[in-house]
Amino acid sequence: MVCESMEKTSRDLISVVVPVYGCETCLKELCSRVAETVTNIPAHYEIILVNDASPDDAWTTIKQLSEQDENIKGINFARNFGQHHAITAGLDHTNGDWVVVMDCDLQDRPEEIKKLYQKALDGYDVVFGKRTVRQDNWLKRKSSQGFYRVYDYFSGQASDHSIANFSINAKKVVRGFRRMREQNRFFPLFIQWMGYETTSITVEHNARKEGKSSYNIKKLVTLATDAIISQSNKPLRLSIQLGFLIASASFIYALYLFGRYFFLDETVQGWTSVMVSIFFISGLMFFNFGVLGLYIGKIFNETKGRPLYLIRETTDDTDDQEGS
Repeated sequence: MVCESMEKTSRDLISVVVPVYGCETCLKELCSRVAETVTNIPAHYEIILVNDASPDDAWTTIKQLSEQDENIKGINFARNFGQHHAITAGLDHTNGDWVVVMDCDLQDRPEEIKKLYQKALDGYDVVFGKRTVRQDNWLKRKSSQGFYRVYDYFSGQASDHSIANFSINAKKVVRGFRRMREQNRFFPLFIQWMGYETTSITVEHNARKEGKSSYNIKKLVTLATDAIISQSNKPLRLSIQLGFLIASASFIYALYLFGRYFFLDETVQGWTSVMVSIFFISGLMFFNFGVLGLYIGKIFNETKGRPLYLIRETTDDTDDQEGS
């Protein structure tokens, strides 16, 4: 009896954080497969389902699952705050020795948690799931690749488009993540920035069982813009370089015109070129002002000091109602 008690208390607690949006019918199967996988590791588990104002009846399902299994905890946002804010809320409420982050649509296979955990035990603080064969449509794959290429160019980093949120993270990594309270949030980039011992392993990626991704082209562009601005000031440096280049070209062209007028005695007919130049320079000025305005706007949002999320209710009604 003593040996059984020691074995039970010595097992790791694995927390599984799942942001929920538009996948109500997947939740029961998701929780069942997570529980079976983690129990067979063997380890203890808790599942934290964060309802990001899902348009279906996900919160009712989450409450039912919580009543059926005390290891399942539900968090219900007051409104939609976004996937990465939902991940933050889940991480803020975890207690595990290891924390898994995964999507709710079952494209991240719960059975792969065992592979992530075993790899982490080799001495890694973070293990990402690498989707070498993605079960997404062509547009989703290409837009994801484009996002990371643009981000890598502006940030000076080398990212892998086959890696998303699916990962297992040590408790100290989660503690470090909790200290990062920027409004612009992107979970994988934050984890990579922290610099802990990180690796990735190939995992199987399933086709989406229900609905479609909420990330359309517009949202991907917005996410890319926010990620770049929050992680790099390279767009500001490029605007300075572009301005210097245009000023130099204008100076050289002015010397050319002076030379034609004074040395070749040619009258310079330049009304069209002047108008084109004015419109061109004006457009670049507005573009540069826009880039600068984005940075100022993000600074303004950060200085407000608003919470990252607001919680309407939880399944146990004991947690804080806001994320500072």
